[in-house]
Amino acid sequence: MKKKLSIGSWAYIFNQTKPTNDFNQVIHMLADLGYEGVELGGFHPHPGPDSLTSRKQRQELRKHVEDHGLNFSGLAADLWSQRLWSVEDCGPFIAAFAKNLMFAEDLGIDTIRVDTVEPVTRVAELPLHPKIRSEVVFYRVAKAFDQVAKLAAGRGIRICWEFEPGFPINKPSEIVHLVNVVRDEMQNPNFGVLFDTCHAHMCAAVGANQVGDKETLPGGEFDLLSKLKGKITHLHLIDSDGTLNEHNTSTHAPFGKGKLNFDKLIPELVNCGVPNDWWCVDLCFWPNAWDVTADSKRFLDKYRQKYAA
Repeated sequence: MKKKLSIGSWAYIFNQTKPTNDFNQVIHMLADLGYEGVELGGFHPHPGPDSLTSRKQRQELRKHVEDHGLNFSGLAADLWSQRLWSVEDCGPFIAAFAKNLMFAEDLGIDTIRVDTVEPVTRVAELPLHPKIRSEVVFYRVAKAFDQVAKLAAGRGIRICWEFEPGFPINKPSEIVHLVNVVRDEMQNPNFGVLFDTCHAHMCAAVGANQVGDKETLPGGEFDLLSKLKGKITHLHLIDSDGTLNEHNTSTHAPFGKGKLNFDKLIPELVNCGVPNDWWCVDLCFWPNAWDVTADSKRFLDKYRQKYAA
């Protein structure tokens, strides 16, 4: 399967000296650079369900993107104003997701990104005995992800859960267990993980921001990838320098500025069973992201020519 390259639009909003607030400009520049797609960060100032409220507006955006030779590789749903696991009732979270689900369907997007929303530092604030906090968080997240997966399945849309050190459920065993519970035990074949190469390294090799005893794997991201094979619904590719950024999550270092061995990693990713042909570059929070956007494409062009032409 030939791989297509996209990039997350959020790269051009956060931590930028001059944010690219005009989504049309993002589309023009990515098309000029030869990308095949864009991954939409569905939040202000880029298009989202609250700014494009009619189906007509959404169809016009879809056509505009396609007219530039691009497609949407996915939607990063704006759910961070919600509470997912620190409350017993996840109803508002589900309602916010449903709004994003309609938005994605109108744009022809078949994959929606979710995460565990609330910062991992908040786990210690739960008014529960420390020994059961992680269990309660896990149960509440699994229950909510089951509901959103079933909503999405009815519309032919996949869910990709992006695990990362800034949010809870970030130990390798927890990550594998959650996807097994939601996908297999709760019978949601459209649910899986978003395997971000940087987050995978930070969770499995570094053990960053883990609650309680630190847990890593001997082979780091490679071992985690092996455990998740066949249960990955989307990919984000970027390097890791082994550090956390000022937002307490993985530093998404440009390719070649980190520690990841892509000569070994790319062939494994090609064969990990992802149900789409997208490789999405994630430059989240990297300053002056446009300066490395063309280089990112050139870097991955070599690998898709070698392993996924």
